[in-house]
Amino acid sequence: MAGTPPPPGDGPAGPDPAEPSALPGGTSTALRASGVAAGASVLLVVAIVLGSRGLRDFDSALVPYAVATVFLTFGVVYRYMVWVSAPAARRLFTEGWKAALSWENLKRSPAALPKMIATYLGFQKFLGARSHARWAAHQLIFWGCLLAAAITFPLTWGWFTFTSSSANGPGYEMRLWGFKLFGFDSGSLLGWALYHGLDLAAVMVIGGAGYFLWRRMRDRAATTGQRFGYDFVPLLALLTISVTGLLLTFSEMFLHGGGYEFLAILHMVSVVLTLVYLPFGKFFHIVQRPAAVGMQLFKYTARRRGTDEQELQACRRCGQPIDTVAAVQNLRATMRDLDLAFDGWAEYCPRCKRVLRGTAYLSDVKRGFK
Repeated sequence: MAGTPPPPGDGPAGPDPAEPSALPGGTSTALRASGVAAGASVLLVVAIVLGSRGLRDFDSALVPYAVATVFLTFGVVYRYMVWVSAPAARRLFTEGWKAALSWENLKRSPAALPKMIATYLGFQKFLGARSHARWAAHQLIFWGCLLAAAITFPLTWGWFTFTSSSANGPGYEMRLWGFKLFGFDSGSLLGWALYHGLDLAAVMVIGGAGYFLWRRMRDRAATTGQRFGYDFVPLLALLTISVTGLLLTFSEMFLHGGGYEFLAILHMVSVVLTLVYLPFGKFFHIVQRPAAVGMQLFKYTARRRGTDEQELQACRRCGQPIDTVAAVQNLRATMRDLDLAFDGWAEYCPRCKRVLRGTAYLSDVKRGFK
């Protein structure tokens, strides 16, 4: 088992390196991503027209929001296509989908995918290991934004409508694409929750974003490498949207509409700018996160398969198991895709890597000082 790290080409051959035109920033990638993003935007416009029954249920006052969602769709799809074009991301994407759609994995571990979606994507339990407070703040922002999007987007597109069920009664009907879903009393708990769902989402987001803003001002570990445009702007945008949204409700309920028009414009501007910013800022990790679920499933199923069938990769120096053969070879192939000429080191455990580096330093660098 003893020896030095193998040469870069040692081991099974991986896939051919990506062509330069397929790398992020290449002309081919940009054109392909633009075409797919434009197609997705057109599909959204068609869905808005059809879902609002030929724009009959579309509120013209919400045109800026709808236009912003079209630009949001273009930006998200464009950046996602460019991101997936990178060798490492492409491998993560393909291996994740293979693991998620594998019939063998479903038979072996039928509850693995739903469990990972719930724990890794929904409740983000991995954040709890860092800090319970950070986990709670993440949950407030995540579920608050999810609730706001679930309410705002269908209303903006004219898919959801609320109509009075009678001329003089308090009853209302909620319709989706023109079809009645259910009726409710505006004075009931359900009616209050439907009309104040965005207020509840705003309170949740303010709690989470406020904690992270406080942490970035007070925590030394957070202040060391933070950047205003990348770390502060997203939090300030979320706070601005939430606060102006609550002020709209405050104006309606306690000020008899005083200042409502100004607040509505301010709220609209903050929402539109945030939606346009989302694909190209820190918020893009929201779109990337589901791909990580597939990769976690790939690692889990590979580890289960390795444990069951003894397919564990042994360290080439000490013989201790590192990970499954599939995981190690996947890492080596990705390193070769990135033209990293030391993929052979992936077949050594962390301790042996440190020993070999120390031995090389002692023999080659310190040799003249003996």
